[in-house]
Amino acid sequence: MSEALSLFEHSDLTAEKATQMTSDALAHSDDGELYLEFKHSEALSFIDGRIRNASFDITKGFGMRSVAGEMVGYAHSSDISAASLKKLSEAATLSHKGYSGVMAEAPHKTNIHYYKAQDPLTRQPLEEKISFLQEVDRYIRAKEPLISQVSLSLLASYQKIMIIRADGSHFFDNRPLVRLGMSVVTQKGERQENGYYGTGGRVSYDEFLKTERWQRGADEALRLALVNMEAVPCPAGECEVVLGAGWPGVLLHEAVGHGLEGDFNRKKTSAFSGLMGEQVAAKGVTVIDDGTLHDRRGSLSIDDEGT
Repeated sequence: MSEALSLFEHSDLTAEKATQMTSDALAHSDDGELYLEFKHSEALSFIDGRIRNASFDITKGFGMRSVAGEMVGYAHSSDISAASLKKLSEAATLSHKGYSGVMAEAPHKTNIHYYKAQDPLTRQPLEEKISFLQEVDRYIRAKEPLISQVSLSLLASYQKIMIIRADGSHFFDNRPLVRLGMSVVTQKGERQENGYYGTGGRVSYDEFLKTERWQRGADEALRLALVNMEAVPCPAGECEVVLGAGWPGVLLHEAVGHGLEGDFNRKKTSAFSGLMGEQVAAKGVTVIDDGTLHDRRGSLSIDDEGT
């Protein structure tokens, strides 16, 4: 329980009181939970040799979900207090008329952590982060006279969550997230082209301050910009397109990902309903969605959707 104390700072609500109120509110629900979150984040934008923008944000709040039959009630607030929880509990449980009388089984707990509980915002002072961005800027500009602009971004967040279920079980997670972006614009005559490289993960800044790591990314951003300088217009009409690893996965998600979600299949409204174990894509196509890879930005020690 000590892991969640910071979520209740400056509040009349305690972890014990929140647990009792959640149990009372969800007593006639088939499933549900109270989700509490505290998150602080920062963003640094470095363009043309100087800091263009620097921001720091803190967000906190809670959400309560109540499931009764096919009805789902949800309420949320940024005010973590006993009065707010009581009021929103009543709103979230308006769906009780579909109550089946059996509470869903709580998820099984494990001791597996896919990332370390380390706050990336506090490990290095701001001056060190600015010095790092200056070093990256100098490195890129020294490599190619055609460079007209270098834009860098450094972002980090640290999120603490606590999930309380009706049976009193608790789930905790501390989630670091860091991202480094590098954009290079090259110019020759009137032609300008851009190259970009981004990397991130659930680690501290230490991983990105390693010279060999950020230099690989900087070299790749510059390489892409120079390749684009020699690119010719794409011919009209249909053509084959080869997508690289990484962000093109978003296209796959939008094309078929939603149809693979559990609720659509349970309600049999998906084109993939009832096709478990059957081939649904062309031969040779294999898609693996793995949220258990250590330190990856898409990995989660606790699956919020499944809790």
